[in-house]
Amino acid sequence: MKRLIIAIDGPAASGKSTTAKLLAQKLGYVYLDTGAMYRVCALAALEANIEHHDNDKIDKMLQTIDIRIDYSPEGNKVLLNDKDVTKRIREEDISRLASDISTLGPVRVKMVDLQRKMGEQGGVIMDGRDIGTVVFPDADLKFFMIATAEERARRRCEELKEKGKPASFETVLNEMIERDKQDSTRALAPLKPADDAIEIDTTGMSISRQVEVLYEYISAKLAEGNS
Repeated sequence: MKRLIIAIDGPAASGKSTTAKLLAQKLGYVYLDTGAMYRVCALAALEANIEHHDNDKIDKMLQTIDIRIDYSPEGNKVLLNDKDVTKRIREEDISRLASDISTLGPVRVKMVDLQRKMGEQGGVIMDGRDIGTVVFPDADLKFFMIATAEERARRRCEELKEKGKPASFETVLNEMIERDKQDSTRALAPLKPADDAIEIDTTGMSISRQVEVLYEYISAKLAEGNS
């Protein structure tokens, strides 16, 4: 049976990461959170006291760091120079830096090259913001997940609350809208659906339903390949 390359793009808190993880488990595929790779770059720059807009220093830094993702059914472990940074890269300061650093040419070239190498054999689900448009424009299936900014801000607030870090809904909403604007208007690989992407509006949709909807498309694609 052919092992597909599946791209899932969309803005923050649209449901893509959780859905991608569960789909990968269901299919026995590798899940690759490409956003984590940009977060690692942001953390590396922060630890080296490099300004996120300093192209030359960032470029040199990229030649010396090692980013690795160890796959497991229980959840991927993200390592920077063999150090487990899985939890650290999810902190809010890194989230903000990652959005900035991902606009830099040297960073995107390095990350896209790594992502292509990781996924070229198929049997992989990648989520991010430019998987279907830049990383794997020939992916077997492309999804673009959306939800209203209010819905996504509510989800993020719930997530932060569960982590013991309650936040103001208005603050989170404004940050969400600002990041959407930054991601969709950047000159390099802006956030947008591929022409052949299947758009899924997850507003009001449970995670289990999101997985079910995407799985139906994937099953149809697999059946098509075996007919």
